[in-house]
Amino acid sequence: MSQFPVTPAQTLKTKPDPATLSFGKLFTDYMFVMDYHTGKGWHDGRIIPYGPFTLEPSAMVFHYAQEIFEGLKAYRIPDGSVQLFRPIENIRRLNSSCERMCIPPIDEQLALSAIHELVSLERDWVPSAPETSLYIRPFIIATDENLGVHASHSYVFCIILSPVGCYYPEGINPVKIYVEDDDVRTVKGGTGYAKTGGNYAASIRAGERAAEAGYTQVLWLDGIHRKYIEEVGSMNVLFKLDGTVVTPDLTGSVLPGITRKSCLELLQSWGIPTQERLISAEELFEAGASGKLEEAFGSGTAAVVSPIGEMGWGDQKIVINNGNIGPLTQKLYDTLTGIQWGTLPDPFGWTVKV
Repeated sequence: MSQFPVTPAQTLKTKPDPATLSFGKLFTDYMFVMDYHTGKGWHDGRIIPYGPFTLEPSAMVFHYAQEIFEGLKAYRIPDGSVQLFRPIENIRRLNSSCERMCIPPIDEQLALSAIHELVSLERDWVPSAPETSLYIRPFIIATDENLGVHASHSYVFCIILSPVGCYYPEGINPVKIYVEDDDVRTVKGGTGYAKTGGNYAASIRAGERAAEAGYTQVLWLDGIHRKYIEEVGSMNVLFKLDGTVVTPDLTGSVLPGITRKSCLELLQSWGIPTQERLISAEELFEAGASGKLEEAFGSGTAAVVSPIGEMGWGDQKIVINNGNIGPLTQKLYDTLTGIQWGTLPDPFGWTVKV
């Protein structure tokens, strides 16, 4: 029995050819929507045909960027069924972002039910081709019609779905990244640990400059000292230094990634030393010059892991593992995707059937 009413779509879209899927350009037939009003709370959760919102030009989301979002995936596994990967972690992070952006939290089980019911309704959209999945994008926007700078009194929570292929056209091949010296993504005390659009808007200029210079992503430095590594592009970043996997500590300006957490838990289960600490660009490039930097990769829901083959910083360049994906990076990718797509056992209880 559905917890949420469903408005049937008058026409259904043609499912795409899985071989042609890119990332985030096609959307399914339905979406989930729920409203919030002060004094009433979250109410009227419903599944309706995918389509435009009608918002006033004065809606606060347009002017003060009070909004948050999440990203997770549904996977088609070999027996034909569909499963999610650690969805409760995304919901908890959603509410952490809500707290930072002064948005009312959503009941965890209610949000989980909304994801389950929408994905269940749209299960035919979950592709089965290798490296494909159904991307799930929950988000909340402020809708008060007011130009005063304060927290909104009304919001919309929405979930949309998109069948996707590989995030990067080059697939699992190593990427080139460049240390950004001028722009900063966020600072401690800011919104760096929240998944909010302003963080990503602040990163676009540096990303465009990096692309013009022939790099795929930006390696961000902290906003105070301009020396410590924080993230790579829109992903967490991990380095294998002399046998130990090191990743920037969650100091408040780094997103607490669910793939990052999963990588660390896998590494620890394999007996591989890990450290969460400050790591400077200088230390990193010295390790690269001495041969102690063995592997490097980004981690995130969209790409899972993205190996780094080359790094640039000013006039310095280092090539990692001869520009090839490292064996540990490959093992992490194979294990995570194996659990996600159901081709490997899940000893951690991370997957949830839809």
